[in-house]
Amino acid sequence: MKIAGFTIKGITSNSKDVKNGFVFVAIKGSRQDGSDFIKEAVGKGAKIVVIQKDSGNIKLRDGIKLLKVKDCRKFLAESSAQFYGFPSQRLKVTGITGTNGKTTITYLIEAISKQAGADCGVIGTINYRFKNKTFEARNTTPASFQLQDLFSKMSKRSVKYCAMEVSSHALDQDRVAGINFNSAIFTNLTQDHLDYHRNFENYFLAKVKLFRNLSPNSFAIINNDDKYGRRIRNLSKAKIITYGIKNKSMVMAKEITFNIRSTEFTLTAPKIKTRVKTNLVGIYNVYNILAAICWALSQHLKINDIKNAIEGFKNVPGRLESIKTKSGNNIFIDYAHTPDALYNVISCLKKIVKGRLIVIFGCGGDRDRLKRPKMGKIATSLADYVIITSDNPRSEEPGKIIKEIKKGARGSNYCIECDRFKAIRKGLAMLETGDCLLIAGKGHESYQIINDKVFHFNDGKEVRKCLVSMK
Repeated sequence: MKIAGFTIKGITSNSKDVKNGFVFVAIKGSRQDGSDFIKEAVGKGAKIVVIQKDSGNIKLRDGIKLLKVKDCRKFLAESSAQFYGFPSQRLKVTGITGTNGKTTITYLIEAISKQAGADCGVIGTINYRFKNKTFEARNTTPASFQLQDLFSKMSKRSVKYCAMEVSSHALDQDRVAGINFNSAIFTNLTQDHLDYHRNFENYFLAKVKLFRNLSPNSFAIINNDDKYGRRIRNLSKAKIITYGIKNKSMVMAKEITFNIRSTEFTLTAPKIKTRVKTNLVGIYNVYNILAAICWALSQHLKINDIKNAIEGFKNVPGRLESIKTKSGNNIFIDYAHTPDALYNVISCLKKIVKGRLIVIFGCGGDRDRLKRPKMGKIATSLADYVIITSDNPRSEEPGKIIKEIKKGARGSNYCIECDRFKAIRKGLAMLETGDCLLIAGKGHESYQIINDKVFHFNDGKEVRKCLVSMK
């Protein structure tokens, strides 16, 4: 591939990845400006440096080409797609976006694909993986050049499908520009990331970009029970497939029954009516399953394969993940870190728990502060008892975050234990016969960020450690 007359060997916006013959795209972010790393990139062998047209005067030594473009992010995404030979055109890529449910849907799509005899790559919050290869996930949606590299590797290994989570940040920053989406799924829209988007409408408009850019031959799979989903239906040129429980939709779940270990419902779709049993718990997981079924039907997969995959699916790491105890108490680890997600998981468990529901949660630092009191209100209003603790405080003082959560607390059915390990131990010690403990916020995460240091911490492992010591 040639850019500005140079044959290039790679393209990146990370100066640390630059090698001889690379293009370095200097992107200005919220915390760092790529222009500050031009010297490092050139020193490592960058032959072309790309900057925004409105950037100041930048002088480079002879033999290094300076290219000014209107939009560095879009240039990076589209040039990366070209450099790797447009690999998304050789895959069937589905993008899943929305506030909640994205990770679970990618896992379900992967399971259905496997049952149908096809390989499926996954790009998401927990990791990036295909063909038994797993890569660490630094972002829910990686940088555009990393995405195209992953697609290229999947294509070369004859992977047929790719299910990827598409974050609002990625859409706003054009990380997915240049991707040929075969389908896109919208789950729901509730409060999150307002520290970045500033208001809810901006958050919505970021999500809409995925559906506006779909081709008429692709599929837009929409949650018809979500008011924002109904708005999106009118904004996409793609073939619309709707799913829901309340509003009449193409694919629906009816006659739903719940218990602490499983959920059952009657699936109805064109020429399909069948009873489905799943190990996943709660109404929101029914929505996730419906979304995955819609995707499978859009790909003309057999209903027997779809049903067998769903009924054989165990769980997603850190998503209402159950930890069994010899005493018979129910302990769940969940990633719920938004008001809506916390409301959904507590409401779900309250309906099926025989005894008390005890909840441990906190809120992340350097993130949307407006949701903290809302989550405090939800937890103390719905749970029998709440232990407010630290999550990933990052650069913020943990006590300050907890004070903001407390502002929304109702009643006196809560206490504060800033140390998350001690909070977990306290919650376990409170359990009596029939009680349930929910530890929310971190889910699959294996770390805790305090100031600029990262400490190993996984809620599930800490629970098991406590259970052994408390015998």
